[in-house]
Amino acid sequence: MKLPTLFLSHGGGPWPWIDERRVDFAGTLGFLQRLPATLPEKPRAILSVSGHWEEADFTVATAAQPPMVYDYYGFPEHTYRIRYAAPGSPELARRVHGLLDGAGIVAAEDDGRGFDHGTFVPLAVMYPDAEVPIVSLSLRASLNASEHIRMGAALQPLRDEGVLIVGSGLSYHNLRALRMSATAGPVSETFEAWLTRAVEEPNPETRTALLARWTEAPAARQAHPREEHLIPLMVAAGAAGTSRGHLAFRDRVWGVSMASYQFND
Repeated sequence: MKLPTLFLSHGGGPWPWIDERRVDFAGTLGFLQRLPATLPEKPRAILSVSGHWEEADFTVATAAQPPMVYDYYGFPEHTYRIRYAAPGSPELARRVHGLLDGAGIVAAEDDGRGFDHGTFVPLAVMYPDAEVPIVSLSLRASLNASEHIRMGAALQPLRDEGVLIVGSGLSYHNLRALRMSATAGPVSETFEAWLTRAVEEPNPETRTALLARWTEAPAARQAHPREEHLIPLMVAAGAAGTSRGHLAFRDRVWGVSMASYQFND
């Protein structure tokens, strides 16, 4: 059975472990908790592409027991002791590397890379028992949208092999402007309206062309001065192939809109 691909707006820092932030992200919390029950089957493994890991070339994490990566600053001390003990999957890592090689895409491996918060935050809410193996796959530091769509397309066979492909980022990511919510909110809504139309475009070739030219969208660079949190969406869209995309959930936190998308038949 073919699994969907997902783009999740993962929120701010280690919010599920901070009481007041759980209140802020209550909508996202409920969405992520309900999400596994909406899938056609429980995934045998998850491939996570996070906006928090970039390398010169696409890089696959191969550790059987991935460590934690506390890639955030200024949060309570206990959030630097979070453990999410999901296993890795060297087998899936080899499969991912093989698919990329087969598509002529240069890929590397990293046997020490662990779970950054773009991976462990949403997946710990979705699968709190940490029983589903997770493999992380980096972005390429070029952050070229077309390259990432092509990379995602090479991973399409995984969807028929019980692997859930998750792009984790944010539909709006301008932390400096976020402090000025009077402007951040309208910017997030303007860009998200365009992004949702692009994702929901029924013709996959047109959808690919739109997403590849995302910088031409209204408020694009105001929403994403740097695009690392948007590019995981390109991987999910590429891996979707001809599957339709739709807005799966929209939260509104600190005055800005944060959208998550799903691609499925």
